[in-house]
Amino acid sequence: MEDSKLLLCCFFACILFLGVNGENPYRYITWKVTYGDIYPLGVKQQGILINGQFPGPQIDAVTNDNLIISVYNYLNEPFLISWNGVQQRRNSWQDGVFGTNCPIRPGKNFTYVLQVKDQIGSFFYFPSLLFHKAAGGYGGIRIWSRPKIPVPFPTPSGDFTVLAGDWYKRNHYVLRRLLDSGHNLPFPDGLLINGRGWNGYTFTVDPGRTYRFRISNVGLTTSINFRIQGHNLKLIEVEGSHTLQNTYTSFDIHLGQSCSFLVTADQVPQDYYVVVSSRFTPRVLTTTAILHYSNSKKGVSGAVPGDSTIQIAPSVLQARSIRWNLTASGPRPNPQGSYHYGLITPTRTIMLGNSAPYINGKQRFAVNGVSYVPADTPLKLADYFKIPGVFNLGSIPTWPPSGNNAYFQTSVMAANFREYVEIVFQNWEDTVQSWHIDGYSFFVVGMDGAQWTPASRASYNLRDTVARCTTQVYPRSWTAIYMALDNVGMWNIRSENWARQYLGQQFYLRVYSPANSWRDEMPIPKNALLCGRARGRHTRPL
Repeated sequence: MEDSKLLLCCFFACILFLGVNGENPYRYITWKVTYGDIYPLGVKQQGILINGQFPGPQIDAVTNDNLIISVYNYLNEPFLISWNGVQQRRNSWQDGVFGTNCPIRPGKNFTYVLQVKDQIGSFFYFPSLLFHKAAGGYGGIRIWSRPKIPVPFPTPSGDFTVLAGDWYKRNHYVLRRLLDSGHNLPFPDGLLINGRGWNGYTFTVDPGRTYRFRISNVGLTTSINFRIQGHNLKLIEVEGSHTLQNTYTSFDIHLGQSCSFLVTADQVPQDYYVVVSSRFTPRVLTTTAILHYSNSKKGVSGAVPGDSTIQIAPSVLQARSIRWNLTASGPRPNPQGSYHYGLITPTRTIMLGNSAPYINGKQRFAVNGVSYVPADTPLKLADYFKIPGVFNLGSIPTWPPSGNNAYFQTSVMAANFREYVEIVFQNWEDTVQSWHIDGYSFFVVGMDGAQWTPASRASYNLRDTVARCTTQVYPRSWTAIYMALDNVGMWNIRSENWARQYLGQQFYLRVYSPANSWRDEMPIPKNALLCGRARGRHTRPL
């Protein structure tokens, strides 16, 4: 009788699982992660390759697809992959940062099981551990709309991924030792477009046709500006949000950000420069690729088109011009604007202030006076197994303290499922900050100079600001966001400046539901790697 009850329970559990995921396709991907020689700036370096490629293979998925990604680590160091912008609904177990996952040890493998639930848009993946991002290992993610969901533009004739960002000629472990010794990174050596230096990559187009360009800033330290000689950029999407289709001649893309443009090949057939340059840097770095008309018999000509370099005001105005397309469908058929984010009153306000303190004579970076140090056990595992002494809730204040003191801590902020919060990023430094929140998309309701006060809310856009997962904060300025805490889990909030992240400008937000239900959060994966104080414990039988 007991056996019959157990079989019946298993049957209904399977029916429930299939009801949720059975109609959505599974895509199986196998990656072999190795070192390899690369020459992105003309100098031999040790790069991180995925299936022999730098950048790594493109991931293509459709809304709600299930991705089964088996990663084999052939490096001589532990390794993790994270998925910038993929929300991992109810499933921070798959987030791929050390706060949630044990690293894949050398010679071992791990299979990520994730779903691109209710998402569309342009994102990227990257290695999150041991400063591996400085060696490559990154690639693009395209999440396409389902066939029956209307898209607010005609189908382009082609779709190009542009992975751009700054680069160092020194190997990643040399840069890591420099940071570990208490120093910041030097100025980058150059910029790359899809792993190539000057004129090293070509995009081929047919005259009169329109193409989609998906650009991600995968760099370590620098905002960039993107432009194409003689061509306009029609913005259509920012990190999963369809936008009003404003036209630009150039566009700023900050660390960790992604966006999409439509570009029409409407000029005289020849080759044109695709330009990426650094923004807000004392010395301007520039690199180029080639936009090649298929019937062109003439190479690039003329000067590389320039743009703003250190001016802040044009970038602020451009950022404020990015608006949500209220009538367009997102991943679901209902219009994006049917979610009235501005009519919801936040339950509380959190202010996050970045700083660059010296602690014990070494350069560190901090949030609200706390410089993050990793624990010996992933926080998500410690929380699940109730392992004491790994972290403490409330170990980071929700408001910047007065004074300049800073200290080390494995910082975790407590939050409740279904809260609706206002977060203000306050930047008192002279450099542009870029902040990312795993597991979420948030509404960038305002940004301005000087100190945020409650009176600053009068300038908020509560109607049609864009929803995204990474936002910039200009020097000596603030940026405010609204965010619905609708995703239970342990979520990394971090600087996208990878030196700052590595040296402590990050923390974790634990979004908690007391229900302990699969409806709110997926169970621990059966194949979860266990390390630190979680080693020797058991995941689950099913």
